[in-house]
Amino acid sequence: MEKVLKMFSKLNLQEVPPLVYQLLVLSSKGNRKRVLEGIIAFFNELDKQHNEEESGNELLEVVTVPADELRHVEGTVILHIVFAIKLDCELGKELLKHLKAGQQGDFSNNICPFSIALLLSLTRIQRFEEQVFDLLRTSVVKNFKDLQLLQGSKFLQNLIPHRSCVSAMILEVVQNSVHSWDHVTQGLVELGFILMDSYGPKKILDEPIETSSGLSKTPKQQTCTLGADILLETFKIHEIIRQEILEQVLNRVVTRASSPISHYLDLLSNIIMCSPLVLQSCSSKVTETFDYLSFLPLQTVQGLLKAVQPLLKVSMSMRDSLILVLRKAMFASRLDARKSAVAGFLLLLKNFKVLGSLSSSQCSQSIGVSQVFVDVHSRYNSVANETFCLEIMDSLRRCLGQQADVRLMLYEGFYDVLRRNSQLANSIMHTLLSQLKQFYEPQPDVLPPLKLEACILTQGDQISLQEPLDHLLCCIQHCLAWYKSRVMPLQQEEEEEEEGFYQDLDDMLESITSRMIKSELEDFELDKSADFSQSTGIGIKNNICASLVMGICEVLIEYNFSISNFSKNKFEEVLSLFTCYKKLSDILNEKAGKGKTKTTSKTHDSFLSLNFVSELLTALFRDSTQSHEESLSVLRSSSEFMHYAVSAALQKVQQLKKTGHVSGPHGQNPEKIFQNLCDITRVLLWRYISIPTSVEESGKKEKGKSISLLCLEGLQKIFSAVHQFYQPKIPLFLRALDGPGDEGEEAEVSVTQRAAFQIRQFQRSLLNLLSSQEEDFNSKEAVLLVSVIASLSKLLEPSSPQFVQMLSWTSKICKENSREDASFCKGLMNLLFSLHVLYKSPVTLLRDLSQDIHGHLGDIDQDIEMEKTNHFALVNLRTAAPTVCLLVLSQAETVLEEVDWLIIKLKGQLSQETVSEESSSQATLPNRPIEKAIIMQLGTLLTFFHELVQTALPSGSCVDTLLKDLCKMYTILTALVRYYLQVYRNSRGIPKIMEKLVKLSGSHLTPLCYSFISYVQNKKTKSLKHTGGKKKEKAAAVAMAMARVLRETKPIPNLIFAIEQYEKFLIQLSKRSKVNLMQHMKLSTSRDFKIKGNILDMVLREDEEDEHDEDTASEHEGQNKEPAKKKRKKNK
Repeated sequence: MEKVLKMFSKLNLQEVPPLVYQLLVLSSKGNRKRVLEGIIAFFNELDKQHNEEESGNELLEVVTVPADELRHVEGTVILHIVFAIKLDCELGKELLKHLKAGQQGDFSNNICPFSIALLLSLTRIQRFEEQVFDLLRTSVVKNFKDLQLLQGSKFLQNLIPHRSCVSAMILEVVQNSVHSWDHVTQGLVELGFILMDSYGPKKILDEPIETSSGLSKTPKQQTCTLGADILLETFKIHEIIRQEILEQVLNRVVTRASSPISHYLDLLSNIIMCSPLVLQSCSSKVTETFDYLSFLPLQTVQGLLKAVQPLLKVSMSMRDSLILVLRKAMFASRLDARKSAVAGFLLLLKNFKVLGSLSSSQCSQSIGVSQVFVDVHSRYNSVANETFCLEIMDSLRRCLGQQADVRLMLYEGFYDVLRRNSQLANSIMHTLLSQLKQFYEPQPDVLPPLKLEACILTQGDQISLQEPLDHLLCCIQHCLAWYKSRVMPLQQEEEEEEEGFYQDLDDMLESITSRMIKSELEDFELDKSADFSQSTGIGIKNNICASLVMGICEVLIEYNFSISNFSKNKFEEVLSLFTCYKKLSDILNEKAGKGKTKTTSKTHDSFLSLNFVSELLTALFRDSTQSHEESLSVLRSSSEFMHYAVSAALQKVQQLKKTGHVSGPHGQNPEKIFQNLCDITRVLLWRYISIPTSVEESGKKEKGKSISLLCLEGLQKIFSAVHQFYQPKIPLFLRALDGPGDEGEEAEVSVTQRAAFQIRQFQRSLLNLLSSQEEDFNSKEAVLLVSVIASLSKLLEPSSPQFVQMLSWTSKICKENSREDASFCKGLMNLLFSLHVLYKSPVTLLRDLSQDIHGHLGDIDQDIEMEKTNHFALVNLRTAAPTVCLLVLSQAETVLEEVDWLIIKLKGQLSQETVSEESSSQATLPNRPIEKAIIMQLGTLLTFFHELVQTALPSGSCVDTLLKDLCKMYTILTALVRYYLQVYRNSRGIPKIMEKLVKLSGSHLTPLCYSFISYVQNKKTKSLKHTGGKKKEKAAAVAMAMARVLRETKPIPNLIFAIEQYEKFLIQLSKRSKVNLMQHMKLSTSRDFKIKGNILDMVLREDEEDEHDEDTASEHEGQNKEPAKKKRKKNK
């Protein structure tokens, strides 16, 4: 057998398949595993050579094997093996067993593109299908988890070279399957869907959070993305399977409407983008899906229509069937269906341009050549588009008589339609104008200028908003601004007839502004005496009115600021509008404070657009133009207005973090949002650095946060949002913070240098804070600063000197500053650990911290005098437990997980070694450094636990976690002992260092664990005795205390079991190695759970007395002893 396998490399490629066939026939007599191993190893080697040649020197004239020939031979061999497995099931079992074993150790030997392709074609045999997909799925997830573990730990990176990536191998199989590997493609499609189904986004309470694509973090998200990549690539390559992939995706979109399906919609969008023309053949399936539109949730409908939009440009029949469905939905009874219809119509308006519309740089999705070809040659040209669009506008006008939610969608969508389809301006503006006229008081002296009563619908007891007037005004204001800046300049000739509506709207907004300023709150019937409770009809109505008035004020603030051209009068109007807004929001907050329910003022989103917020902040804080000085001083003089502007920015960023987009124009356009974020960050950064909080706060004591603190909070939120959504643009973001400079020389500065520069500014601020007195210490600001520094330090390259500087600075701060603030301590410690882990293993750090905790909290034996170590000043009586204690324990747990992972890896390699016995002598050596590293880690952790188990920890989470972690420690020590038992079979000795570790565990840990257990149990019994107080409450208190004791002592039996398991395997190892490893182990403390009669009697007697007392003297509130005396008197 061996001889034949060695012959493979000497044969011509074409001769390999027949030989494999004969070998497989022969293998049925035995030696199946060796045959499979040999074949897989041979083709794995060939693939590697082939890849090296392709990526290597282009000048290599003689390529050993042409690609297609190699793939055809592989395909034939796979078919032979699958055929042999059909006849001989044992062969299939051997194959799976062999590949599963490879999963434990080092992948690259067993799992390779060839073996993956073999597994995928094996799925055609029913009895192996499930096992194979399970194996592949777990391999992929395990691989991503391993990569994540490696990236997060310098300790592991030093020990383990970079791993091979299973996902890359699977995608390689997809590419290889071009060479008529039809037997693999079906398996690929199924695997893609299995990965997407199993690891797609899950529903979190109400809202699934959408994170923007391409920034998948967790192994599960990466697995889901891999599934989508497999399907997309397979779709591009194999024509046969396209129909099926599309059908399956659409079925899932329709049937899984209740769970998040954004990943399927993204896939659908990518499939359609790559070939809209090809998909015409499958159009019937898409039109069939349209029939379900009115039953699907709104978010799904929007995603689906956005994805199929390129197809609508290609296929007219599809467009017509969609319009029919949407028209029907327009009058459906479900509100969601009507909203879906509006969303669909708005999307159509955006994407079918009317002749003469301005080209907008952010036009519809680019679809490449096919789209251009379609637009030019389609029989529906842009003239037809015009009638088509006007028809849709007619349909949409009917929606203005429907519920507030439906109208709201229209108002939010019109601006985008206008921007993309400027020829519809007339139609849209007239619609908005006529809508506004219904609620506008034309008489110039009537106050208030808007009929708020008409916006509210009362049906019996139900009071609801019917016309979102604030959104209508917001829409008008944005459309008007766009129209003035884009369309007006081009329309000088035909001014007369065009001017009408635009002038009307401008006059109306002006009039509303001036009359809103004149109006008092009494005019709206919303003064302090009004009822704002959520329980009465009038209260609800007043709340709705108040939020409308506040919204209208915000819209007018933006309108007046944008047309002001820095005129002083306009700015005074802006301030008056703000005063009205502020009065109302104060009243609402005050009322909300009295009642327990928070009113709408807390929840309503700001109407200011992100772009305006960035312009406003820049003007308020950074505009030093001489001519603007006087007018801006009007706004700058009001600190409340400045406060409001920064808060609005904060709210927008919060919204971006939560949903991935912001409200208002361009709110869905990531480019524009990013640009605005850069501008806002630059202003906030300047404001915070140049006017520190301490300076600002010393001037005047105000309620609420100071502006500097708000700026810092904004920075913290923006940095984390940029991390979340704009990872690839971070270099641009940091460059924008330095301010506009010479682009040429700027480009050479690395991300690490830029980040380090920003970090230094915040470090200075933190040091200033820490140098202040304890009572002046602003904990909120310190926590925010640490958080900002932490998010910026993620951008530092771990091998750079800046990173090392950052680590030593953090360590120095922790060592020298003692603050009794738990949240600050937690933030700083987390930062220290997150940096330390990327530099080297944190075990010595843990040991030092555990000594500090022990020193501060004292020993479990109270007679022992503790000498305090002071490695870290940050650890003090207030912070030692639970803050620092829980942090170090969770860090120790991570280290234990890493060690566990290494041990499993070593075991896997051992099992592979035993296969090739002859090479065992060479193979043993490379594992020695890993074994040594494991033992060193466990040794240091032992001393860490040695300190903590002697510490008088307060009962609760600290004790709980410590017991669980000790249990884990023993489990991993047991795993190591079992590994050496396995090594012993391979006739290798136990290293001396291992004997030392065992000795240390026997002398320094096990006996202390038992005394710690006694300490915990004594503490529990004491706490039980102390529960008491009022008689009524005593029984309940005892019951609660009992429950707590049971919960907290649960880990104790597990720990004792883990210790005993460890000792059991040590005894086995001692016998096998002839080394007495048990000489340092003391026998376990006897833990006989005897029932002590006298104590039991006492407790029972006390219980009886208590019950008796409750009947006789329930109103008497004495101590335990008094009722007992009473009882004796009665007996006399």
